[in-house]
Amino acid sequence: MLKRTAGVPPHAAEVRLWADLRVAFFFIASLLLLSAVALPGATQEKAAPPQPAAEQKPPAASTEAAAEPENNQPATYVGSETCESCHEDIAKAFKKNPHAIVGTEKRRGWEGKACESCHGPGSKHAESVSPTDIFNPAKAKPAAADRRCLGCHAGQPTQAGRIQNSHANNQVSCVQCHAVHKNGPNGLVPRTPVAINAQCKGCHNDIWASFQKPFRHRLPEGAMSCVDCHNPHGSALPRNMAVSFANEPSCFKCHGDKRGPFVFEHAPIREDGCGACHEAHGSANPRMLTRHEVRYVCLECHSNLPNPQSAQAGLLGGSPPPAFHDLRSPQYRNCTICHLKVHGSYVNRSLLR
Repeated sequence: MLKRTAGVPPHAAEVRLWADLRVAFFFIASLLLLSAVALPGATQEKAAPPQPAAEQKPPAASTEAAAEPENNQPATYVGSETCESCHEDIAKAFKKNPHAIVGTEKRRGWEGKACESCHGPGSKHAESVSPTDIFNPAKAKPAAADRRCLGCHAGQPTQAGRIQNSHANNQVSCVQCHAVHKNGPNGLVPRTPVAINAQCKGCHNDIWASFQKPFRHRLPEGAMSCVDCHNPHGSALPRNMAVSFANEPSCFKCHGDKRGPFVFEHAPIREDGCGACHEAHGSANPRMLTRHEVRYVCLECHSNLPNPQSAQAGLLGGSPPPAFHDLRSPQYRNCTICHLKVHGSYVNRSLLR
C-alpha cells in the first residue's frame, strides 16, 4: 500500500513515485549497457595476453630458406688445369690446336681459361662431374652453339653471312663441320680437296651424285673442292656462292676470259649468271649445258613464241632469229658456229666475233 504524504493529494504522490521509478530504471539500464560493452575487451585481453618476443617462433619459410644448400649459387671459373685432371687426352690434343692461343690472351680475359671460354664456368661440373652442369656446344641447340662461336668470330670477314645463310637456316651449327678438340693445324676443318669434298658429301649426297655424270667439274679427281665455288659460312649471293673480284660469282676465278665487262653483253649472263645455260655440278650434255644441243639452249629465249607479258613489263627477253635461220637445215642448228662470242663481245652487237 502506498503511504500518503500529509498535505499532498493522493493522486499527485502516485505520479511523483512513478516518475522516480522511471528515472531509476533508465539509470540501471545505462549501467548494464556500459558494462556489457566494456567486459568483452577486458575478457579478451585477459584470455590472450601477448607473448614475449623471445618466445615467438620464426616462420617455417624462413627456416627452409636458411637451410637451402649453396648449390644454387652461379658457377665460377676454375681454370683449364682443373679440366685437364679428368680430360687428359682432350687437353693434350687441344694444346696443339689453334684455339689453344685463347688461353694466353690477356686482352679478352681468358688467360688460363681456354676450356671455359667455350664451355662456360666449370666449378659445378668439377664438383658433380655431371654433363648437365656444363655447356657442351656439340649437344646444345644449333643457335646456342653458333652464338658461343660467334662471340669471338663474328667480326671476321668469312663469318659475315653466317647468321642468314642456308646452313644456319637449316640448323647446321659450326661444330658439325669444325672439330674443335682435334690436334694439329688441320684439325679444326679439312684442308685438302679430297677431305673437304668427303665432308660436304656427307650431307649433300644428291649434289655429289651430279659429279658422277660424264661432263662435270673435276671434284672426284681431287682437282678442286666445294669451297672453291661455295662459301660455307654464308654469302650475299644465292646458294652460298663465293664471290670473286668484289661481288661477282666465283666462276670467274677460273673462267676469267668470260668475265668482261663487254661492250655488247649477253643479257642472261648479267641477269641470271652462268646457271642460265650451264649445270655447274655436272651434266650429261657437252660443256655442262642444260640441253643436249646448243640450239635448244638458245631457243629457250630466242624463239618465235611471243611473250606479251614480258613486253608490257619492259623485261629483258630474247628475240627470234631472222627469217633466213631455217632450223631444218643442219648449218643453222649450231648457233655457236656463227655467234662465237656468246658470253659477250667487244666489237659486234650480234656476238659474231
